Amino acid sequence: MSPAPSPHAVYPLPDEPVVEIHRHLDGNVRTETVLDLARRHGLPLPADTVEGLRPHVQVLEPTADLVGFLARFALLQRVMVDLDAVRRIVRENVEDALAEGIDHVELRFSPAFMGEVHGLEPRAVAEAVCDAAAAAGEALGVGVALIGIVSRQYGPEAGRREVEAAIACRDRGVVALDLAGDEAGFPGELFVDHFRRARDAGLRVTVHAGEAAGPASVRQAIEELGAERIGHGVRAVEDPALVELLAERGIPLEVCPTSNVQTSTVPSYGDHPLPELLARGVRATLNTDDPSISAIDLPHEYRVARDELGLGESDLAALQRNALAAAFLDDDARRALRAGKAGR
Repeated sequence: MSPAPSPHAVYPLPDEPVVEIHRHLDGNVRTETVLDLARRHGLPLPADTVEGLRPHVQVLEPTADLVGFLARFALLQRVMVDLDAVRRIVRENVEDALAEGIDHVELRFSPAFMGEVHGLEPRAVAEAVCDAAAAAGEALGVGVALIGIVSRQYGPEAGRREVEAAIACRDRGVVALDLAGDEAGFPGELFVDHFRRARDAGLRVTVHAGEAAGPASVRQAIEELGAERIGHGVRAVEDPALVELLAERGIPLEVCPTSNVQTSTVPSYGDHPLPELLARGVRATLNTDDPSISAIDLPHEYRVARDELGLGESDLAALQRNALAAAFLDDDARRALRAGKAGR
């Protein structure tokens, strides 16, 4: 009997680095870990087996909207009981990236979100994430960069504390700031000063936009928040002038097809605008968003792009190359990634 094909065989360029730039580490907590941490700390759960927990921590069918999708984070958040739990979750994220054949991953996280239930201070959470990511990346041979998130739904004042936590860790692995959460309810206009502060401190900028809100959210992220990349951004397709702007400026989109279907941002894979965006010159990348919640991995998204979205080999290769080009790395680090891949 012939061996099963490698899950990594789906990557179109086997000699080029595999990079993911949009993955929430606080949206990628193994169901087994949720169960184990809850048992260790005496936390009540709606089920006492992994299979029983799945409907509570995974999206098994599309939700009505982004807010419905975000509700699946509740149990993940509850087991972030202390800094040791935070470090474990980070370590397992890097292990998962290695298992998926990823050479460099950018993990984003909201320290206020991770610390909310058990009263963990955002800066302490950020420092624990940095320490664990550095240790795991070195031990496992995976490149890891971190992106701090300002969670919209906590409001501007809490957002300032998240900004300061990210800035405090800029020499410990945090390379950028993101804005995420309830996009429709808390527009980017509330956070202009936050991102000015981050840019002045030397952080790069990526912003969730064009997911729960329309093209105007994407334009605001670029023009007022200084976004160099856009998380999701798929609703930009509704505004031809915005698509042209994205293509002309080479602003990458961090596209997550399965997540977009599960949040009802797009009705189905067949309706996903990624093929059109690529055809119109937009520098798109392929990502998982929240792997454990969506019950996917990065090879799954490449298969979806090929089999459900109908992308050919050249488009898949462009997605892989675009991710390396869009990563918040300097040229030396990009060259080192390529050299490391070629030497394996």
